[in-house]
Order: sequence, then structure tokens, then C-alpha cells
Amino acid sequence: MALHDLGTAVRWWRENTDPAALGLPTGRARRAPGLRREELAELAGVSADYVRRLEQGRRQPSAGVVNALARALNLGRAEYERLCALAGYAAADGHVPRHAGPGALRLLERFGDTPAFLTDAAWNVVAVNNAWLALQAGAPAAHARDWNVAWRTFRNALGGISRTGDRAAGFQAMLAARLRDTALRYPGDDSLAGLVDDLRRTSRPFDTRWRTPETVSSYENRAVFQHPDGAAITLDGNLLHVPGDDLMAVVLTAAPGSADAARLGEVVRAAGAPAVVKVGQAGPG
Repeated sequence: MALHDLGTAVRWWRENTDPAALGLPTGRARRAPGLRREELAELAGVSADYVRRLEQGRRQPSAGVVNALARALNLGRAEYERLCALAGYAAADGHVPRHAGPGALRLLERFGDTPAFLTDAAWNVVAVNNAWLALQAGAPAAHARDWNVAWRTFRNALGGISRTGDRAAGFQAMLAARLRDTALRYPGDDSLAGLVDDLRRTSRPFDTRWRTPETVSSYENRAVFQHPDGAAITLDGNLLHVPGDDLMAVVLTAAPGSADAARLGEVVRAAGAPAVVKVGQAGPG
């Protein structure tokens, strides 16, 4: 990553850190929100000029300074790992969190009649709701990585899900881009590294996208789900970030009032009461 990106991130964190949360005085004397450069410098044990040069992309911090900045800015785990990656260092114990906390599971519960599932940052599915299971989109997981969305997409696609050429290409580009970003943030995760290595070795489309990454700013994708009873349901997928656990929620919806919405309602109602099911790491596509 260029030092400019590191500087931009440090400045954003500084300007969006609440001084009161760090025990610093607040009041009318502050002309702008966040920390002053001098305050961040004092908290991190460096000079204000050092902070200014860092934010301008003109300094390469040591690993010690990176840790000091993270403490001074009170960064969370995911933010700390991103800071390390931008500075070119591996974060200590940098492993992808794979636990869905109560808040994340409650979010999934709120989509009771809407197909949705949770994945970690490496695209391992960790929980699904009954509405997703009601779609019955393809064969159950057999391979150890069949509960990983990237693996399913590039290596063992579900037969019950289809996309047009452009939408399939966009979906693949998004998966590869986000997986690449995750690898930067969690450089010490052997499981993630193994997944990437196996995908690059066995999937030419993935390897091509990995070597020539695209910038993907947003995600919205349409797919057709073929239910075993013969109903074809067109759904739009949206991605929601769950920052506390560094998880992602994939939510599938049909156009309001459409025939697809009616068919989706039928299959979901037939599946019974809403529920959330935790799954292994052995993902929906």
C-alpha cells in the first residue's frame, strides 16, 4: 500500500476520534471535531511534526509506532489490523474472526421472511436463516470448503443458482476484491492463505482476478434461484457489514409486489417458523 493511503487513514481516524473518550477536555476551544495532531502526538509518544508528515504520506512508521498510534486512537481489532496492513506489517495473532455474536445473530433473526446468511471476512458462512434454507438452492455441502462462498463460486458452484454473464463476472470480481482486502488485513491467518492458494492453483478465473484486482466500491447482484418444486425466483442480493464482529450479512430480496415476491413468500411459509441455524465452515453461492 502507498504511504499516501496510510496517511489518509491515520488522519481519518484522528479526526473521527472522540477526545472525551480518551479523557481529553472538550469545549468551545475546539474548532474541529476529533483529536488535534498535537494531542495524537503526545498520546503516541511522537512529535506533532512526525504526525503531520505521516498524514502527508512522507513517513514510514516502525512497528512500535504503529502499535502506539493504535493505542492512542483506541482502535478496534479490525481497525488495528488494517493499520498494520497499510504500514506493511503483520498484525499479531491476525486471524479472521469466525464467531457470530448475539448482535449479529439478532440481525439475522430480523430478516425472518427474507433469505439471509452471515459470513466472516474470508467468506466462510457462519449462520443462515430458515428463509435461506427454504430456497434449497443446490446440493448440500460435501467438500470441506463448501460453506465458503468464494470456493462455491469458483470451484463448486451450486446448480440451483444462475446469473447472467455480466452479473456473474461482477459477483466474481467482488468476491476476489474483498478476499484480497481480507488477506491484507489478516496476513497471519493460515486458513485464509490456504484458501487463496488453493483457489489460485485450481481456478484460472480466480487467479486472473487475484493478479489483476478490480476496485469494487459496492455490491448488488441479481440471481435466479431454481426451487425443487419448479419455481424460479429472481432475487437481488445486497451486502451489509457487521463491523463489531467483522462479519458480512448477505440479504436476498424480491421486487415488491412481483411474482417472484409471491413465490418467495410461498416457499418461506412452507419452511415453518423463522429460525437461525449456525453452520460449519465446510457457503451458499
